[in-house]
Amino acid sequence: MPRPVKTKPGAERRPYSPDVVETYQVGADTTLLPFLFESMPHRKRTNVKELLKHNQIKVGQEVTTQFNQPLSAGDVVSVNLTREWPQFYNRRMKIVYEDDDIIVVNKGYGLLSMGNDKVKEGTAYSIIKEYLKWVDPRQKVFIVHRLDRDTSGLMMFAKNQESKERMQHNWNNMVLNRKYLAVVEGKVEQSEGVIRSYLAETSQYEVYSTDNPEEGQLAVTRYKVLACKNGYTLLEVELDTGRKNQIRVHMKELGHPIAGDRKYGAKSSPIHRLALHAQTLRFVHPTTRKEMNFTTPIPQSFERMVR
Repeated sequence: MPRPVKTKPGAERRPYSPDVVETYQVGADTTLLPFLFESMPHRKRTNVKELLKHNQIKVGQEVTTQFNQPLSAGDVVSVNLTREWPQFYNRRMKIVYEDDDIIVVNKGYGLLSMGNDKVKEGTAYSIIKEYLKWVDPRQKVFIVHRLDRDTSGLMMFAKNQESKERMQHNWNNMVLNRKYLAVVEGKVEQSEGVIRSYLAETSQYEVYSTDNPEEGQLAVTRYKVLACKNGYTLLEVELDTGRKNQIRVHMKELGHPIAGDRKYGAKSSPIHRLALHAQTLRFVHPTTRKEMNFTTPIPQSFERMVR
């Protein structure tokens, strides 16, 4: 019979009590339901099936209701006897990665990163906060960096003050690479290039580019052409600096504003959104110091514009 796995105190952050969790390690290849029957002989088979039906079984980190899910030797099966395992679902945002210190999400376009004077709820921050409070009412969440409301893609939250401060206070060294995808108007002639200028902001909160270092902050944007067709160019864009609206302003300065970006000179909006997506985020984990690397596929709507 499989033996329950003993977890070292503090090795795993459990949801707040009264959750009661049993974990079992798989000894040989099998399938889930027979393994559960063997692991919990003291429970009626109908009760075991109910646990599986109601999202109370996890294989590794994934909740499952599939009775015939294959199991391999070494897999760990966790059974929450108190309630269903908390699962995150939101049609405008997905969790890409989560541990005790950070959460990486893929944010949809049109979603504010955090609230403002007019909007408090329905932001990326409030959605993640609500999810974490469900897991554990004591859990906090902190914004590490932001994406514009109409920019989709990868962004990070911290689950404790220490992780937030380590990332923010040493941002340029901790973040190894950020790549964006942008579809811009017109044909970009050079296959790659670098845009360097100083960015400042008007009293109406519009960012503009200047050559005067005393007027603004240095911003450096690198780009590479990936595809060009139908009067649009798909670019891969890398940031050496992270200024507000940096890519949008620099694409305007290049003479090729991002499609859908009326604020910065675009004349068209073929996909009814800003065609800017944060595709890659590579950074040093604030606690483990391991390199973390996340990437997302090219949005299908971007591909269709340059087919």
